[in-house]
Amino acid sequence: MRIKECIVVEGKDDTAAVKRAVDADTIETNGSAIGESVLQRIELANERRGVIIFTDPDTPGERIRRIVSERVPGCKHAFITKTMAASKFKGSLGIEHASPEHIQEALAAVREDYGNSRPGSDIPHGDLIAAGLLAGPNAKRRREQMGEKLKIGYANGKQFQKRLDIFQIQKEEFAKAMKEVLEEEDRGV
Repeated sequence: MRIKECIVVEGKDDTAAVKRAVDADTIETNGSAIGESVLQRIELANERRGVIIFTDPDTPGERIRRIVSERVPGCKHAFITKTMAASKFKGSLGIEHASPEHIQEALAAVREDYGNSRPGSDIPHGDLIAAGLLAGPNAKRRREQMGEKLKIGYANGKQFQKRLDIFQIQKEEFAKAMKEVLEEEDRGV
């Protein structure tokens, strides 16, 4: 599998994992202390080839994703779940631990960030409340499952609504994923 865009990752171990899975070029941010020169390289790569942001499913990874997205509008996004990124050793989480198959799956499901030019999602805030995604005992778990099914990653309630808008998730796609989540809940999955 050849990826035309440059893939933004956090470090060398992530680059190695991505290169085991696909034929691609990467730009490493060297963690969350992302510097001006790295941001300039990402801007140039986006102008010439396009960029896919593929960071760890944790707080520093989300911070890097936000910094790059704000600085370089129009990037694409690939997400991996915490389960897929979990190390066999406790406490470690990252793309470097994901299998080549999981990395390929994440890169095959890339989402485009439409920025300010997007019409957004047609899912009202009230629907998220009614679905138990913003409040209640199952809200966090449901958002995790929805993020996985919609390929938009986990987000807190406020960020979840924003991601629905950014990636133009429409009612039909949302309803299908929500139905699957509720069916899995009923089966105890």
